[in-house]
Formats: sequence, C-alpha cells, structure tokens
Amino acid sequence: MKTFTLPGTGIDASDIILGLMRISPLDDEQIRTLVRTARDAGITMFDHADIYGETRHGSERRFGEAGAIPAAERDQVVIQSKVGIRDGFFDFSREHILTTVDESLAALRTDYLDILLLHRPDTLVEPEEVAAAFDELQASGKVRAFGVSNHTPGQIELLKRWVKQPLVVNQVQLSITHAPLIAQGVAANMAGLDQSVSRDNGILDHARLNDITLQAWSPFQKGFFDGVFLGDREDYAELNDVLDELAERYGVTPTGIAVAWITRHPAQMQVVLGTTNPERVRDSAAGSDVRLTREEWYRLFTAAGHILP
Repeated sequence: MKTFTLPGTGIDASDIILGLMRISPLDDEQIRTLVRTARDAGITMFDHADIYGETRHGSERRFGEAGAIPAAERDQVVIQSKVGIRDGFFDFSREHILTTVDESLAALRTDYLDILLLHRPDTLVEPEEVAAAFDELQASGKVRAFGVSNHTPGQIELLKRWVKQPLVVNQVQLSITHAPLIAQGVAANMAGLDQSVSRDNGILDHARLNDITLQAWSPFQKGFFDGVFLGDREDYAELNDVLDELAERYGVTPTGIAVAWITRHPAQMQVVLGTTNPERVRDSAAGSDVRLTREEWYRLFTAAGHILP
C-alpha cells in the first residue's frame, strides 16, 4: 500500500481510503472486521460525514460504538468527516460547523478529527464565517486540517481569501467511466466534441498547482449512481476485456486495476471505497501496488469510451 504525506499537513495517509457511509446496518463485529481488514491491507484513512447513516451521525455513531479504532491506536489512523449538508439545504455557517464537529467527535468517540471537509458547495456561504469556525476548531485542537468536497477552483479561491488554513483536500467523483475532470483536458478546444466541454473550470490542474489532494469517490460507478461498470458487458464490454487482461497480467482483480487507473495519475489522488465487503476492500487495496504503464492507462481510458484526438 502506497502512503504519502498530505501536502500542507504533517498527516501521513494511505492512497486508499475506506468510506463508512454504509456501515449503519452492520453489527459491531462486522464493523470491526471491515476496519481490521482495511488496516491489514495497509489502509490508514477512514472517511465519514455527519449525514451518513439512517439517522444524522448514524455511521459515525456505529463506528464509535463498535470500537472500530481502539483508543490506544487512534494516532495510527486518519479520521476524516464532512459537514454542511442539511435536510433540503446547505449550511456553512459558523454555528452549524462548530456544532456539527462537536456532535461528530462525540459520535466517533474521539477527541479530534484529522481532516474536516465542507460537504459540497454552499452558494450562500459567507467565507468569513467558515474562517472563524476553522480558526476555533484549529485553536481548540478539534481539527488538524481542512478541505472541501465537489468544489470548483473558483469556490476554493473564494474561501481562501478569508480562510487562513490551507485547504488540502477536494473530494470529487471520479472513475474510469466518469472522468470529465480528466477527459476534458485531453480533448480541449475540440469544437463540437462533448468531451471538450469544461464542467468544472479545471479542478485537476488547479489541485496540482495548489497542492490539493483529490479524493475520488464512487471509483467503480458508471455515472452518478448508475451502477458499476465492473462486469457490465452490455455497456462496457471492451473496458471489461481490458480490465480482465490487465488483472491477469498483474495478479490482481479487475477491481484492483480500476483502482490502479486512478492512483497511477501523477496528481497523486486517493481512492475512496464505499464497500462494506471485506473481500472487495482487499481486492481494491491490492490495486495500490500496481503501476500501470502509460499505454495501459490510455487503453483503459479509450476502452471506457473517452476520445484521444
């Protein structure tokens, strides 16, 4: 498992992250087994959000109740959570950020978060309030580092005008088949080609220029929760043929190759897993150690339907 120091922090993390969005229905032993499997595979980072679970803070609460990370081992892992999505609206107010972090810490049964992300953009954001909340959270030791999710470069730059702390993460949707943030740049300035249309104002290049780590969520999804492309030979026969071929070549599963496609990018992205299946966790983690060649990476890219001009 590859690890690295997140730029702008002293935090060492694995390039694979286990997301805990779906653990609420699991019993304590199932949660401990899932987390133990991840850690045995070299995963050191765990992703939460206040809205994950059947109730608010539900997944965080189950994680804490299950004793997924013993107190004596807390400093061996990186715990990240998110704030800002409410029932029918977004809320980046100082009061909501501070209250939610306290609730998350209580649910997780920990004294601090390693990273706090603003969960999707709040168009009514008042950056001064975000800055005030971040200052208080940092000064109190409740949060070590900060970031965002699904933000454009302009939205990040607006926050940075007031926020003193570096914004070190942007969590975005990315898979081989859902890759506009990569594919657009490959086909830039191609009139009449849908792939050339910029939908994010240059998230990828902005992240690389500003030492922001991109975290890829839904790494196996065809589109926006349209199902997985792995094994889908009706829509992605060629892609699955190439995945199978490379999986055999590298001694991993197609899942591992799908992970390797993301981690091969020099932007040094992280992959956020959403599975509760320990076997899928192991299969995914194995992809961290696969370094695809340029030819293999582009074969997967074009097999997924993206165009090389």
